[in-house]
Formats: sequence, structure tokens, C-alpha cells
Amino acid sequence: MLLEGKVRLPRRRRAVVSRGRLGERLSAGTGLTLVSAPAGFGKTALLTEWLGEDGRKAAWLSLDERDNEPASYWSYLVAALRTAVPDVGAAALSLLQASRPPVEAVLSTLLNDLEAVEYDVVLVLDDYHVIERREIHDGMAFLVEHLPPQIRLVIASRVDPPLPLARMRARGELVEIRSAELRFTADEVAEYLNGVMGLALTTHDVAVLEGRTEGWIAALQLAALSMQGRDDVSGFIAGFAGDDRYIVDYLAEEVLQRQPEEVQHFLLQTSILDRLHGPLCDAVTGQVGGKDRLAAIERGNLFLFPLDDQRRWYRYHQLFADVLQAHLLDEQPDAVASLHQRAGAWYEENGDRAEAIRHSLAAKDFGQAATLIELAIPALRRNRQEATALAWLQALPDEVIRVRPVLSVSYAGTLLITHDPTDVNRRLEDAQRHLHPTDETIIVDHDEYGRLNEAIETYRAAQSIAQGNLEATVAHARQALAIAAEDSHLWRAAAAGLLGLAHWSAGDLEAAHEAWTACTTGLQASGHTADALGCAIALADIRSAQGRPADAMRTFEQALLLKPPPGEPVLRGTADMYVGLSELHLDRNDPQTATQYLAKAQALGDHLGLPQYSYRRRVALARIREAEGDYQAALQLLDEAETVYVSDYFPNVRPIHALRARVWLAAGELDKAIDWVRDHNLTVDDDLSYLREYEHLTLARVLAAQGIPVDAFLDRLLQAAQAGHRARSVNEIRTLRADPQAATTNNARKQGLIEPLSAREFDVLRLLGTDLDGPGIARELIVSLNTVRTHTKHIYAKLGVTSRRAAVRRATELELFSR
Repeated sequence: MLLEGKVRLPRRRRAVVSRGRLGERLSAGTGLTLVSAPAGFGKTALLTEWLGEDGRKAAWLSLDERDNEPASYWSYLVAALRTAVPDVGAAALSLLQASRPPVEAVLSTLLNDLEAVEYDVVLVLDDYHVIERREIHDGMAFLVEHLPPQIRLVIASRVDPPLPLARMRARGELVEIRSAELRFTADEVAEYLNGVMGLALTTHDVAVLEGRTEGWIAALQLAALSMQGRDDVSGFIAGFAGDDRYIVDYLAEEVLQRQPEEVQHFLLQTSILDRLHGPLCDAVTGQVGGKDRLAAIERGNLFLFPLDDQRRWYRYHQLFADVLQAHLLDEQPDAVASLHQRAGAWYEENGDRAEAIRHSLAAKDFGQAATLIELAIPALRRNRQEATALAWLQALPDEVIRVRPVLSVSYAGTLLITHDPTDVNRRLEDAQRHLHPTDETIIVDHDEYGRLNEAIETYRAAQSIAQGNLEATVAHARQALAIAAEDSHLWRAAAAGLLGLAHWSAGDLEAAHEAWTACTTGLQASGHTADALGCAIALADIRSAQGRPADAMRTFEQALLLKPPPGEPVLRGTADMYVGLSELHLDRNDPQTATQYLAKAQALGDHLGLPQYSYRRRVALARIREAEGDYQAALQLLDEAETVYVSDYFPNVRPIHALRARVWLAAGELDKAIDWVRDHNLTVDDDLSYLREYEHLTLARVLAAQGIPVDAFLDRLLQAAQAGHRARSVNEIRTLRADPQAATTNNARKQGLIEPLSAREFDVLRLLGTDLDGPGIARELIVSLNTVRTHTKHIYAKLGVTSRRAAVRRATELELFSR
């Protein structure tokens, strides 16, 4: 007797998430459609919803383990078809009931009946994965090959059935819907949780659940069940993992317990791996055949997903992995460390040191982890992976690090680079104790150990610059240079850079430029090409402060010619070069070109910027908005820049608060600028320094705007700027002295000329105000002397003058040098 419930179309749920995108795929198919995914991915619900909306005649068969008897299977299949087409299959049923005829005879009779059907019919076989008998699969292959076009076959299964899928796929006769498509999208997750389940979750909470479950529908349902009656829903979501009791029960019952013992064993042991690869699995399990086992598990839809088209690497669904790991800890707690050690050994042998370190740490094999980390340090330093280095070092016990001087000094350097001064002294002292090795000293990287003393001195210099002690910075940096070998390019570069920072902060710009040039040379020689781009920022900023914008521009342009390491399309720091060029064009009163360069920087993205990229880009854009007269936008951008500022030890000679004060002045908001002076305790009697020069120049502007005499203050500032050869500040001071009140006025004022000067004419005009002669100006701008003469002729005509001195005087009257 046949059970009617097995051939009855399941009732549609009242509240469901619409899967229209998948319904369209189903409706467009012909021949065979395969819906294949692990348990809980909504296969049955999808098909039920689709059939209810599609309006086609549908036959449905819900299969179970008892249907592995061929006569029963085919009887139920015919019975299902008869619910949609009552007249078919009578002869086939008679054959099945009378004897054990060849299955092809039964199916031929059935197919003849189906040929006569005059309308479209969909036959759905649900849970086909329970069918294991080879003769049934053979019969299904025959049926699929000979189905008439008006009969659609849809198979829903947790595993791919052993049917001629490859041949049908090649012919275009197969529609496949798999777990990647069945997963809920972010919008569908929100619709389910907040619409269907009525949970009223925040956007953040929905996103966390969507990421944790990877759109697995059953997991979302179980999570929703777990949230019922909870007060702290957000707290539950933040900690939601595979150890939730509903997830564990579901996966244990629906997946693990259904697998053969050897498969369960493989799943548990390989659950420690983030990525699975045949040979790697063999190394971890101590067995062979890992590649074939992975392929079989993928075919079985056991929450295993390929990571490449060649199916060499896979990963488990993260919740499934969580459950497997929990079972592993319960059932084989003593095996976990050895499994991680085997994985680490395989990764080290195959050249993936990062994964080898991760597994060594997981195994608590700290000696091996420390050895691998010490060997990895040079590459981490070269690739600016300080956060990774810090995480690894913090995972090691102190007693392991203290006897390893290379790790101790690296730890100190990493703390300094990540702006965490904690324990820097202790780490440097630990390293210094082992300058002369003892019996307890452990050295792995002898090349790094050979440079230990210069590394210690260099990091002492870095520590001093962080503390604002310029004198100590210079002393330690010079000592590092004195003891470093000529071929110790990296440490010589680092020491030179720190020396440059000290000179820069002190306002000795030429000495700073010389040191930074040496730093650049050393970094390039040591292969730290990306770091050389950071030097370009320093070099260009220094030249710009010296009133040499052409040199600054040339610095950025030459940096853009540096070649990235093999395999990397663009150097990190390239985006900063375009920001620098943007600012230089702003200095030349060319906001249009400045905007174009800034767009190039933004197109590259933040990941190709150095630590201060986000800050500098916003400042540059704020300056563009200010030049356009959009002061509110400029102020908003400066506020954003302040929030993303990250110190890189470069002297902050143009602090945000002073830039903001200048925008207030330009916008006519004098009261806010006056408040700024008071809030920062600025007075004309302050001690002067290069680090505060921009603030004091801004103070002079605010005072002048109030009608307060500033001549004496400007004289002091001029003397200091001239002594430091800081031509940009000198030009600004002279402009303020010429007309103090006009120089604080709206900087968007037009030039006041019959015909505006071009950007190149501005460059020439500025240099006409220096001591350079005609050939000198030509060399500075990298143009011919005739070109300079032509530009000069045009400048004279536009200014209405006939001499160089008159041109400079007229330009000062028109405030052209302050733009």
C-alpha cells in the first residue's frame, strides 16, 4: 500500500522570504534541474514556493531510506506522476506488481505514456540523497535521457546523484542551483529576521548574523529560535557560534551521525584547518587519499566549499567547522596539539611560514613558533606587517622571548612602530644583555643577530623622537650609523631617517633633506621600495617649505617611477604621491589639476596609502573646497581628517586646528578664530620654533584681522624663518608685513588682473622674487631659458610693469605670493 503523503505537494508556508531570483532560474530550465546543497539550505521550501507561484502541473515525491527497494521506488514515482497526469503509468504499475521485469521495460512503457501528455508537467524528487541502490540510479539515467520535452524533472538532494550530469551540462540540458545561490543574501537575511520572524534587529546585528551563518538558512532559523525570550539579543548575536546548542544538535543529528566512521574521523581531525588540501589533510590525519576524500565530501555536500576552480583547496562552512572542533575537543582532546603540529610542519615544508606559525601557536609549541617568527621578521618588516608581528610576539610567553635577542629587539621595534611605548625599554634591555651570547642565548637568524647593536641604537633613537627628545635622537642615530656596516642598508637607512626627523623638527631643513636622501638610498638598496615612497613625502615637504616647489614636484614624479616587487601591480604609498602632487598644484593656485591628482589617489584606494594617507587626502580636499569658497565643506573635511590622524613621527608643522582657524578667517568667522587663539594659549611673546611656526603665522593673521599691530611679531618670525632658510614662511611673512589686514581676507578673491596668470607664470613670478638669475630659474623649473623669458614677458604685460623689481612689487601689492 502506497503512502499518499509521500506524493503530496508540501503545503506552502504562510510567511516566507521571496526567492524570486531563484524562481526565475527554475522557470527558465528544461530537461533536468538539480538543486544540490547541504541540509538546511531551503531546497524544499524553494521548490514548494516556486511550484505554488508558477502554476504548472506538478508531481511531487518525498523520498526516504525505504525507497531503496527498486519496485517500491518506481511504484512511488509513477504514483507521483499520476497525481498530475491521472492517465499515465497504468501499464507500468501492472508490470511492477506482476513480476520483476527489466527496469527499462517498465520505464519504456511509462515514457510512451508521457509522450502523449499535451501539457507541461514538473516532477520533483525530494531528498534524492537517500537513494543508494545502483540499479535505481541506472534507471534514472535512462529516464533522464529519454524524457519528452514537456516533462521537467527536478531533483533536490544533499549530494550530487550519480547521473550523467557532465554530459548534460555540456549539452546545456542541465540547470544547477547550489548552496552558493541558495544562501540568503544580505537583504533576504534582513527580510527573514525582521519581516518573517519579527525580531526588529539592528542593521549591524543582521550583518553580523549574515556573516556568521554565511546565509545558511537553517542556521538563521536556529539563531532566531535561540533569540526568543532573550533580553540581550545583541550580546547573543556577537557570540553566536557553532557551539550554540541548537546548531550542535542539528548538525550532529542531520550530518555527522549519518556519515561512516572513517568520514567522521576525517572531518574531526581536519577541522583544525582553515583551508583544506589533499596532501595537507594526509599530513594531518596520517592517512592517504585526502584529495579523493575531499572530492567525495564535496559531492556529498557536507558543508565543504571549493576555494578555486581546480578544486585543490577547500574550506568548511564556519559553523560546521565550529561544531567539528567542539566534537574534536570532546572526543580527542589529547590529539589536538599533535594535529596542529603536523599541519605546521607541512606548511613550513611547503613555504607558508605564516600558517606554520599559526598552527605552532595553536599547538602551544612556543619554541617552534618563536623560531619561525624570528625567521619571518625580515619579510614582515619589509612588507610593513607590524600588526601581524605584534600579534605573534604577544602570543609568545615572556620567558621564550627574553633569551632570543633578535625577537626582543624586533618586539621593541614593533611596539614603537605601532605607537605602543609599553615595555620598549625592557625589550631593548633584554636584547642588550645578549650582545655577548651566554649559554641561555638562542639565536636562529644569525644575520639579524649580527646587526643587533645597530638595531638597538636605532630603536633608542626612535624611542627618543617619540618622547620629543631631539638631542638624544641625534646621539643614538649617529651612534647607529657609526657602528653599522656599509652593507647594512636597512639599519643605516632607518638611522638616517630618524636623524632627518630630528633635523626637520628642529627646523634645519637642509640637514633634514640630506639625511632623508640617505635614508631613501638605503631603503631602495635593501629592497624596501614602498618605504622609499614615505621618504618622498618627507623630501617633498621639506623642499616645499624651502620655497622650491619644482623640486618637490620632481620628487613625487620620480617616486612614481619606482617599480613594485614582482607580483604586485602598484606600490603601497603610490596614492600618497598623488595627494602630494595635488597639494603642490594647490600651492600654484591650480585647483583643477589638484582635483585631478586627488581623484587618481582616491581611485587607487586607501589600501595603497601609507598610514597618514587618509589624513592627508582629506586635508588636500579641504583646501580645494576652501579655494572654491565652500568653507563649510572644508571645515567638515578637516574634522574628518582629525579623526583619522595617525602619527608617523613626521613633524606636524601644519596642525589641523591651525588650518581650521585659517578657514574661519577666510569665511569671515573672526570670533571663532579669536577663540582658537585663546584655547591654544598663543601669544606674540611665545618662544619660536619651526614646529609652531605655522600656528604663529596663523596667530599673526588673526591679530591683524582685529587691527592689532603685528610688525614686531612678524619681524621675530621673519628672522627665525630666514635663519632656517624656510622660504615659504618668509614669503608669507613678507606678504603679511606688506598689508597685514588684506592678507587675512577672503582668499577666494580674484587676482585683480585684466588677464589672470597661468599656473606656470605663477611659478616664474615666485622665482622672480628670489635671488635666482634667468638660467637659475630655468634650471629650477626644468625648462629652457627662452621659455622663462617668454613667461616673464607675459607676466610683465599682465602686471603692467616693465622690470623684474616692479613685477615683484606689484605682485606683493596684489597678494599674489600668498595664494
